[in-house]
Amino acid sequence: MATAFITHADCMKHDMGTYHPECPTRLAAIDDQLISSGIAPYLDRHDAPVADDAHLERVHPRNYIRAIRAAAPEEGIVHLDPDTAMNHGTLAAALRAAGAGVLAVDLLMEGKYENAFCSVRPPGHHATRTRAMGFCFFNNIAVAAAHALEAHGLERVAVIDWDVHHGNGTEEIFAGDDRVLMVSIFQHPFYPYSGTDFPAHNMVNVPLPAGAGSQQFREVVEKVWLPALEKFQPQMLFISAGFDAHVEDDMAMLRLVDQDHGWTT
Repeated sequence: MATAFITHADCMKHDMGTYHPECPTRLAAIDDQLISSGIAPYLDRHDAPVADDAHLERVHPRNYIRAIRAAAPEEGIVHLDPDTAMNHGTLAAALRAAGAGVLAVDLLMEGKYENAFCSVRPPGHHATRTRAMGFCFFNNIAVAAAHALEAHGLERVAVIDWDVHHGNGTEEIFAGDDRVLMVSIFQHPFYPYSGTDFPAHNMVNVPLPAGAGSQQFREVVEKVWLPALEKFQPQMLFISAGFDAHVEDDMAMLRLVDQDHGWTT
């Protein structure tokens, strides 16, 4: 069965300024790799829809959504924090990024696919209920997981977050929700300096020290994540796949390699 590949041209129009690491070429690099590897013909491409307020309000309050809409500039760049900025294309991109996960859930629940990959930006796992931060505006993975729970009636879903940074927004949204299990790794201490202080019972957070690599990561997956997931028996898996824990990423200090991400997937 083919994989659903969900993306949209609007995601390329979000630009936070010259030299910002979260840039449009991230998606172009994914497309280039799919073509060069020969994988592209095996993917069914779908345009990401726009998430509507009903989708967003499952994880963000209405006044926050209105504030993001109001902050969107018609020209120039507006900073919501030192790392997180909006240009004229950001709002449309953020709505498509959140909508991609909603479509992915619908396609899987209809039985059309066994899995889906959302090639979208901006990312989402740092966005809390009421705060844009860490390049994120709406919490895409949380919107998708909440859609599975609320629209499709699933009883148990799991969020798997591998990223050099702790997914603080996703944790805040789902902390204490017995329908959701979240397992994660992240470099610690490191931005956003969270994830280790008394996490909720449904959060399996495993901080890794700077310099940790393949062996430590794979031990976490096999000895911590998999037992927790097998006990929980999720009906759907949601993966927040960050690749900045890679050894060649010069903005962080974990040492994962390509094969680690393939093995974990």
